[in-house]
Amino acid sequence: MHVRGNFMLLLAAFIWGTTFVAQMVGMDGLGPFSYAAARYALGFLFLAGLWFVWRGPRQAARRAGTYHPGWKAGLGAGCIMFLATSFQQVAMLYTTAGKTAFITALYIIFVPIGAAFLGSRIRIENWIGAVLALVGLYYLSIHGSMDLSFGDMLVFISALFWTAHILFIDRFACLVDPIELSTTQIGVCTLGSVICALCFETATPMAFADAWFAIFYGGVMSAGVAFTLQIVGQKYAEPSQAAIIMSFEAVFGAVSSWLILGETMAPLQVLGCLLMLSGMIVTQLGPVLAKTHRSA
Repeated sequence: MHVRGNFMLLLAAFIWGTTFVAQMVGMDGLGPFSYAAARYALGFLFLAGLWFVWRGPRQAARRAGTYHPGWKAGLGAGCIMFLATSFQQVAMLYTTAGKTAFITALYIIFVPIGAAFLGSRIRIENWIGAVLALVGLYYLSIHGSMDLSFGDMLVFISALFWTAHILFIDRFACLVDPIELSTTQIGVCTLGSVICALCFETATPMAFADAWFAIFYGGVMSAGVAFTLQIVGQKYAEPSQAAIIMSFEAVFGAVSSWLILGETMAPLQVLGCLLMLSGMIVTQLGPVLAKTHRSA
């Protein structure tokens, strides 16, 4: 189950990373809130369909006491997630994509600190893995000055909300219905994005039509599938370990940009990917060694 959970988190990171390319294409003619409103609405419809199709097994699990209803936790997770994505989207108007990726992924460090503050014991290999991943992400994302701007401060606030989101999901992932939690969470993000889009942006039907594939991929795959994989995957992974695995979003984003958009990858970026891979491997040493010790 530990391996399955890590694979789910890595698959979620892959989807989020490739969604970055779709988002860049989708926002050519749409504002950030309009794009978010469209993709979250589609993701909500997709998840609502899953919620209906799997209602039988989920109701049986509730009767057996396996899960509690997830909508209350989904409201909290959705509010946190909406704030995180909103600060991040607005920040990208004032700072670079590379600095956004790096500052956002400071949750690699913030999550174990927050988990320790909440009473969790963080193993030494998780701290080492977090540092390796953070250094690797620096080489992967930063190309130039690290002077802080207004946009960078907004991204920093976003990173704090992403930290809270990971810790919040860790608290409820094993207790509540994951499909209901995910559906409610995306529903909250849809509502918030629609309100902001109506207040601050103007979008034409043609702009939505031109961005249909980016909206589809960002809605079904990222909002629908990936965030559900995160919820289920975090049932089997420690929050600090989950944060490192999910930070591979940046690696997959860089590689997909190189393959699809034709962007270049400098040698330091390749080194950054290798350091992040090393950090993820280090975090796996504790469970593997513990299992080997028990088997001896």
